[in-house]
Amino acid sequence: MKYAIKPEEAAELIPEGATLLIGGFMAVGTPHRLIDAIVARGTKNLTVVANDTAMPGRGIGKMISAGCISKVIASHIGLNPETQQKMIAGEIDVDLVPQGTLVERIRAAGVGLGGILTPTGIGTIVEEGKQKVTVDGKDFLLETPIHGDFALLSAYRADYVCNLEYSLTAHNFNPIMALAGKTVIAEPHHIVPLGVISPDAVKTPGILVDHLLEREPDGN
Repeated sequence: MKYAIKPEEAAELIPEGATLLIGGFMAVGTPHRLIDAIVARGTKNLTVVANDTAMPGRGIGKMISAGCISKVIASHIGLNPETQQKMIAGEIDVDLVPQGTLVERIRAAGVGLGGILTPTGIGTIVEEGKQKVTVDGKDFLLETPIHGDFALLSAYRADYVCNLEYSLTAHNFNPIMALAGKTVIAEPHHIVPLGVISPDAVKTPGILVDHLLEREPDGN
């Protein structure tokens, strides 16, 4: 088994100014213990790439409240008034990206593509400063890949060689982000022996995972 580390040890690996890909959807499928450790350590000037910034007191919302984040790349911030207030005050730079475009840009980084072509944003202010490509008479915007220094994942189960299985909403961003982070840190709810997770259920093979958080103190 790969050496499982404590959340505090994982947080120490993340320097100020790093770009973090954080899985989850409104804090569901988000690595909560790792986020708590980052907040406790007081790491600042982070760029966070995620579907959203959750809500105050939940998930990424804790990082917003603690002043850890200087830039957000997300599909929406509508349920976190603190993110909105800090954006208006100029304390946080927010780049809103349509959800489908966001996940595809992350996927492009993970599989080595130079970008994606999308019609989303054509004819709006979104196309300002972006390259336009015409294919079969139809215009598309070239959207560039989004890479991360770290991918912070939440998984339902991990086995002793770090193969990961996800549950429900956690499937949305976590497996894609596992491909696009230079360093991948996974927080599983359960750690099980090799062979317990069916090969068909493995969505992130262990070769992609650099660090695995030890299981929760209650042993669940």
